[in-house]
Amino acid sequence: MSDSRPPVVLITGAAGFLGAHLTRSLLADARYDDHLLLAVDDLSGGFRENLPESERVEFARLSVTDSPAMDQLFVDRNICYVFHLAAYAAEGLSHFIRRFNYTNNLLGSVNLINAAVRHEVRHFVFTSSIAVYGAAQVPMKEDMLPVPEDPYGISKLAVELDLDCARRLFGLKYTVFRPHNVYGEYQNLGDRYRNVVGIFMNRIMQGEQLPVFGDGSQKRAFSYVADLMDPLVSCPFVPEAAGEVFNVGASTPTSVLELAHVVCREFDVEPQLDFQPPRDEVVNAWSDHSKCDRVFGPSSSTSLEDGISNMAAWARQTGARSSNRFSNIEITRGLPPGWVNVVDE
Repeated sequence: MSDSRPPVVLITGAAGFLGAHLTRSLLADARYDDHLLLAVDDLSGGFRENLPESERVEFARLSVTDSPAMDQLFVDRNICYVFHLAAYAAEGLSHFIRRFNYTNNLLGSVNLINAAVRHEVRHFVFTSSIAVYGAAQVPMKEDMLPVPEDPYGISKLAVELDLDCARRLFGLKYTVFRPHNVYGEYQNLGDRYRNVVGIFMNRIMQGEQLPVFGDGSQKRAFSYVADLMDPLVSCPFVPEAAGEVFNVGASTPTSVLELAHVVCREFDVEPQLDFQPPRDEVVNAWSDHSKCDRVFGPSSSTSLEDGISNMAAWARQTGARSSNRFSNIEITRGLPPGWVNVVDE
């Protein structure tokens, strides 16, 4: 029997900066015109004001770790598509918050997968991370053997594997995207532990030095958030995307030191750098995107300078943010010095 209720798209982590962009992209895509958008976020890292005002968008302040609440959403609404973006994406910090990491990033995902199977959703879209690769040879390709080096990457890989089990046993259609070093408008500027572009901008607006771990030579391909939207929004309608994993993001690597200079030039300030001991992290990480381009077509590619300029304009308007120290540190031994003595505000 067909469901007479209006079809719903569920977006988790919707008030985060990636979720805020995805919600806007879904609203603008004609393929979803007859769908309501259910934006779910616990606001631990996102902001309610990030979401667009629309009669088609309903906001629910919930955590994906709340299994009964997640189950009830699927009972109450005709959820056809799931875009699961909610996660605490702090690779370096994940070593010191293992229980928190696995509860939020793995068990929270399992709650959604269970509900998606039970209610036979049409497509489940999951944002994983290139953290699953570990210290693989760059550029990282989807057919490489994943060897994650931190609990964050381990949790993301576990969800990927669980989704494929659900596909084989229950027929759950899914697509996995592995974005990397994404930056842009609506990012949480006050987050001390992740998102180096936001950290740099926030520090500059507060007249503070920019923290650089090691000598800053480690390289990443910093990805402007708008460039990720087309593949994510399109994948439920692309048969070749079902059951597949795609790297998505920028392809040009940039050192953290060079990034600091680009951000400083945009804000017209001289770089004031605070060099700190190196962290235990993958030194160089960027991806090959030929598979994504082959299936979805070439995606837009915003230059680092243009992306930083766009984000900086938004950051100036938003202003500097502050946030409290992460309160769930489980292991303090080996915690980077810059994180040990942060005082709650």
